[in-house]
Parts: sequence; structure tokens; C-alpha cells
Amino acid sequence: MLFTRDLRVHDNLALSTAAREAERIVPLFVFDDAILGTAFARPNRVAFLLDALRDLDASLTRRGGRLVLRSGDGVGETLALAREVGADTVFVAEDASGYAQRRQHRLGEACHADRIALRLTPGVTVAPLSSIEAGSGQHYRVFTPFYRAWSRAPRRPVESTPWRLPTPTGVSRGRLPALSRLVSGRPSLELPPGGETAGRRRLSAWLRSGAAGYDAGHDDLAADATSRLSPYLHFGCISPLEVERRAAKLAGAAPFVRQLAWRDFFHQLLAARPETAHQDMRPRGARWNDDPEALEAWKEGKTGYPIVDAGMRQLLREGYMHNRARLITASFLVHDLRVDWRDGARHFFDWLVDGDVANNVGNWQWVAGTGANPRPFRAFNPLRQAHRFDPDGTYVRRYVPELAKIEGRAVHEPWKLRENATEYPAPIVDRT
Repeated sequence: MLFTRDLRVHDNLALSTAAREAERIVPLFVFDDAILGTAFARPNRVAFLLDALRDLDASLTRRGGRLVLRSGDGVGETLALAREVGADTVFVAEDASGYAQRRQHRLGEACHADRIALRLTPGVTVAPLSSIEAGSGQHYRVFTPFYRAWSRAPRRPVESTPWRLPTPTGVSRGRLPALSRLVSGRPSLELPPGGETAGRRRLSAWLRSGAAGYDAGHDDLAADATSRLSPYLHFGCISPLEVERRAAKLAGAAPFVRQLAWRDFFHQLLAARPETAHQDMRPRGARWNDDPEALEAWKEGKTGYPIVDAGMRQLLREGYMHNRARLITASFLVHDLRVDWRDGARHFFDWLVDGDVANNVGNWQWVAGTGANPRPFRAFNPLRQAHRFDPDGTYVRRYVPELAKIEGRAVHEPWKLRENATEYPAPIVDRT
């Protein structure tokens, strides 16, 4: 059983199928050199990953198994262990990215050569990646018709959790490496704990007290009334199907469920067109500014626009940013500074715990007008957004300490702030 982005024992179709069909199971995770050498290998995500693996091992141990760890080439290490234990089947959850698809293809060829069966199962999305088509085998390019089809699509049952996972003896387990061995740098100070236990605890609390009010409060920046489940969904610490099934039973939770559909939408876009991780989905001939100073000011949260700077500093502090702030900060970079969306996406990848190729790139291209946005030239006015979604400035004061003593709505007026906050930078672009 090869774990990738499904680090859980609850509603894990690959794991539960293996438990039903196999006499013995070797749970495996590979620290893949090809992934650790990419943008994934950033302190926030790797620290969260290590938490998740510790928690997964504890869950497997309670069921009679232990997590086996290997480092190197993901396919090579998987086949080597399969040969060592005499496995006749490899179970793994399918995924959407170009790398994941190439890995699945290589794994299939390697298993075939060794006469080992490869069982690919859904589990990264609510609906299987290939289950919703626009006709003639085409993928959906616009969210609304996708959402209608997604809402009608049948759901598999939520899998029961295996109560016993017999593991062969004599297999070297390997050791969980220290963070410093996998990546340089330190994680954000206010990083959430990783793992299925923390994810399920947060999910239960959210369904109990937050999901029904999501529509009314999700854009309120200061209230922080969103689920914060995205890191746990990204690493598969919680099942997206289980989240959707449980939320769908709650009155008033439909707007939250719709966000899960957006997640599936971006995953099926990436699965169909993996090159859009780096290329415009819909090229519009945009000419981007090569402005390293402006880009650096944006990264550091020193643009002189408080609502933008608050979002960027939240990212650095927590490895997370409120979704409304993501829209505002991304729009400011591509529409006001005219800096390439790819530069912004790379910075988000550097810090986001939930840094997901499908969601991150899908949202950046949507904001930049090169993706699935039916209004490609729409921009978010940061001043209007600030007055609407942080009306008394609480969110800004939380993350921009230079402005902590500026009261009320005055905290959103860039050209007036320097009179009372001399440490705060002047606006780097004139938006009057």
C-alpha cells in the first residue's frame, strides 16, 4: 500500500481494499527525491508532512501495522520492497498533477514487468477524476456546468476504517528523518499541527459550529470564519468525500460544499492539462513587468496597501492566508503591479502549507484572467475590498503591527497613514 497524498486510515479506499483482499499489507511511504527537489520541499509543507506521517504510523500501529519509510526514487523503492516481501499487488490512490500521472505510468510499467498488479483507486477528490466529463471525453472548462454535473454524480460509500492490518515481519521500517535533513530553513511560527488526528478534530469542530454559517461569514477577514481544512485535504489527512458527505447533511452548508466542488474542478482541469501548472490555460497575450523590487515588496508585505500587506504577512506568519486575502493579494500583483502570475504562484508555493498545484495554479490563473474565469479582465480594487471585508481594520491591525494604533477605517487609507505611522511604507503604485 503506497501512501502518497492520502495520509489517513479513515475512508482510504486503497487501504481498505487492500485490507479486504490481502493476507498481509506493507504500508509504505517514499521520500521521493524527485519531489523533494522541487517547489514542494519547503519548510512549512515538509514540517506538516512529518507530523502527518507520525500520526499515520500511530494509527497503523494501533491496527497491527507499522509504516515503512524509504527514500529515493518513488517507483524504484516501491518495486524493490514489493520484490522483497513477495507482494503480488501494489495499491495506490490516483492523483492529478503531471508528476503524479507520470509516476503512475512508470509504476504501471514496472509492476507489469514484474508481474505485479497495480490497483489505482480514487481518493484525492470527492468525485473520481475521470468520472465527470463534458461529453465526447472532454473535460469541463467552466465551473458552473461542471458543478451541475458534479452535484448529480453518484458517490461511492464512505469506506469503513480497517480494524486490523497484518504486516509481514522482518521488514526494515526505516526512520523518520529530521526536518533539517529534508529542507533548509525554518517553518512559520504559527504553523498548524499536521496529521489525521488534528484534521478530524478540526473537521468535527467545523461541522458542529462553522459550516452552516459559512455563506454569511466566509469573506469576513477578521472573523476568520473559514474551515482551515485545506492543509488536511491537500495531504489527504481527511477524506474529501467524507467531508462532503458529512457536510451535505447539514442545513445551510451547501455554500461550503460548493468550495469542495471548486477543488475537484481545478483537479480535473490539471489532470486533463498538466502543462497549465506552468503555462497559460487561455493565453491572452499579456505583457508582464519585470520588476524585482515591486515583487519583493509584495512578498514582504510592504506595498503600502494595508489590506495587501496584511494578507502577505499572514502568509509568512502562519503558512496560510484567508481566501479573500488570496484574491486581493493575487489581483494586486497581476493587475496593479503587472507582474506575472507565475511569480506569485511560486511565492505562495514557498509558504502555503496547503500549497497544491491544482488549487494554487487554478486560482492564480483565474485571477490573472488566463484560466477558467468567465470575466478574465476583472480586477479586485484593494481599497474597496478592504472597506467591504475588513470594515473596522481589525484584520489589518492583526498582521501589520506598524498600524496597530490606527483606529477604525482610517487604517485602510494608504496616503494618510504616514502622518501617524512613519514606519509604514508609502504605496508602491498609485491607485487613485
